Amino acid sequence: MPRTLADYPAEVQHEVADLRAEVCALHAELPRWGLVVWTAGNVSQRLRSADLMVIKPSGLSYDDLTPESMVVCDLDGTVVDGAHSPSSDTSTHAYVYRNMPEVHGVVHTHSTYATAWAARAEPIPCVLTMMGDEFGGDVPIGPFALIGDDSIGKGVVDTLRGSRSPAVLMRNHGPFTIGPSARKAVAAAVMVEEVAKAVHLASQLGEPTRIPQADVDRLYERYQNVYGQ
Repeated sequence: MPRTLADYPAEVQHEVADLRAEVCALHAELPRWGLVVWTAGNVSQRLRSADLMVIKPSGLSYDDLTPESMVVCDLDGTVVDGAHSPSSDTSTHAYVYRNMPEVHGVVHTHSTYATAWAARAEPIPCVLTMMGDEFGGDVPIGPFALIGDDSIGKGVVDTLRGSRSPAVLMRNHGPFTIGPSARKAVAAAVMVEEVAKAVHLASQLGEPTRIPQADVDRLYERYQNVYGQ
């Protein structure tokens, strides 16, 4: 018989309550930054106390989301707690968590400029210092895959495993971002849309100038290990 949240210890239930509030709040960042339309897009976070994740329910308006409406699933995508069906991208999130244990946050959007690059099946070239900082190089393209099984998740994992980029543009689909937390993955989703727009606009004026790899490496090292608090 499948486990329910009541079967887990109090520590897990407390973390679920905290993450439901956190993941719900982070969903508000997606429309705020213009990354989603209607009910598209989703954020999830993996628990640290159990092999579970908290994810957006499918088909609910962003205005209607509450902590209680967030769905708890195991890492096979089976619902453990929640009154709604989980996101249609749940299998992708679950595959990433099963195969990249260092990842605790996943975000998917169809943000306009990043999705336009995905439609062209073209990586976003590293022509901005921001890209060196955030992505450590180009934003890569992942393979074409249909929703419904592990194909998209496999494409995300195969593309990002060993990459410094927290973002992948799945061909003809859109961006997925990962991070050590859902908040970090949301930040990466915001940044990938910003650089996708800037590089697109630069391309209208001519060929953007790539940053030499040695300088990209220095930018990435400083930003990841020195910048901020």
